Amino acid sequence: MEQPFYDIHLFCCVNTRDSGHVRGSCGQQNALDLHGYLKSRAKQLPNAGRIRINTSGCLDRCELGPVMVIYPQGIWYHYHTQTDLDEILNRHIVGGALVQRLLLTHEAVAPP
Repeated sequence: MEQPFYDIHLFCCVNTRDSGHVRGSCGQQNALDLHGYLKSRAKQLPNAGRIRINTSGCLDRCELGPVMVIYPQGIWYHYHTQTDLDEILNRHIVGGALVQRLLLTHEAVAPP
């Protein structure tokens, strides 16, 4: 069996809806700039060649965005700052630990 080309895929929603849309969108919450930061930081990791940072269209968690899903594990996170992304990279991708405060669960709902 061949080794996969990448070990880890991070899919980051950058979908943008029209201004005023009831659900909002990740794109309206700085998702594209945060994605660029994540890509540049990931290139500095020891296993950078085995990680792929992808953009994604809508992942259907708009109200909680920006959001990402990490495969092959299927772990979902929301994030809003570069510090959040650094924590996901350092603790989850490098260290193998979940970042509990940023996890998205099936029960997660939009903040009031």
